Amino acid sequence: MNPDWTTDELIKVMGIWQAVERAYESKIDVDEFFDTYKEFKSVVKSIGEERQLGRDFEDVSGYSLYRVVTVAKKKQTGIIKRKDLDNGK
Repeated sequence: MNPDWTTDELIKVMGIWQAVERAYESKIDVDEFFDTYKEFKSVVKSIGEERQLGRDFEDVSGYSLYRVVTVAKKKQTGIIKRKDLDNGK
């Protein structure tokens, strides 16, 4: 996390981790995930920073931002569930 982020930016970044958790722990609509991801990308523009934050989050939670984004892009519509994330590992 960047100490220079505003409260609004922190909320947007935290939103993506909550969305990833929902994908793994229950389910999340693809459109809702993409809306949250778009907000996240408005703060974290660098792919390198996104990857680092994603790795840090995965290290502590076991949940992969990369995997959820990949599944969402593949599905384009519908619901992301845990079984979607487990397939192809």
